[in-house]
Amino acid sequence: MKKLIIDNKFDNKKVSDVLYFYFNGLTKNTLYKAFRKKDIRINNVRINEDSIVHLNDEITIYIVDDLLYKNINIQKVYEDENILIVNKPTDIEVVGNNSLTALLEKEYSYVEPCHRLDRNTTGLVIFAKNKTALDILLDKFKKQEIEKHYLAKVYGIPNFASNKTTLIAYLFKDNKKSIVYISDVPKKGYVKIETSFTLIEKNVKENYSILDVELHTGKTHQIRAHLAHLGYPILGDGKYGINEVNKKFGYKTQQLCSYILKFNFKTDAGILNYLNGKEIKI
Repeated sequence: MKKLIIDNKFDNKKVSDVLYFYFNGLTKNTLYKAFRKKDIRINNVRINEDSIVHLNDEITIYIVDDLLYKNINIQKVYEDENILIVNKPTDIEVVGNNSLTALLEKEYSYVEPCHRLDRNTTGLVIFAKNKTALDILLDKFKKQEIEKHYLAKVYGIPNFASNKTTLIAYLFKDNKKSIVYISDVPKKGYVKIETSFTLIEKNVKENYSILDVELHTGKTHQIRAHLAHLGYPILGDGKYGINEVNKKFGYKTQQLCSYILKFNFKTDAGILNYLNGKEIKI
């Protein structure tokens, strides 16, 4: 048996959408069979696939784990006595039910993520293997002493003024709608963001480009929303992209990957000083 409590993200959504989000191995056949058998309930009331959930509702699921979860192979890119860096696949959260962290906890006595990636963003995630390492890495991310680069495949050919362009914008997070908005000028409630873009490859015929994106601030959906605001949405992005374009290219998830991490410590890193200058790349 599993239980889920509905938060703002899924308020007023179909229960089936919630279940598909949390359980990556769930099929339509399994789900509809569970509804027929009354094995899914909201607030202990039997429901059907069209039922709507609301904030703080409790969903109870009587489906065995083997039918709820995919068997995910986690690629370890780097590991030592203090940290672990893995290559996150698509369609999995960093934290939460059946998350990357939950899977790693089955193997490690202590493992905590030091930053996050969106569910459908792939690539490098750093985990601390002890509390001391966690505190140091959280501080280094806050001080921007860990450099993060992403590969993004976008629609259109950016016309940046130089090979590497750093842009300032302002971001507002709407928690109720689970979406962010970008402004070129400061506004009330908006926070400053900074992102660098380098054009790596362009295909004029098919009208797409591949960019190296460096995050200087790490706000929710920053890369996806900033690129869409600039007129170059990430291919496959269902929230900030263009559905017709995504269908044309055949992408169902955003083409965004965290592919480089650089440790550029400017202050003492204690037990992690040995990492200074190290670059991890996939």
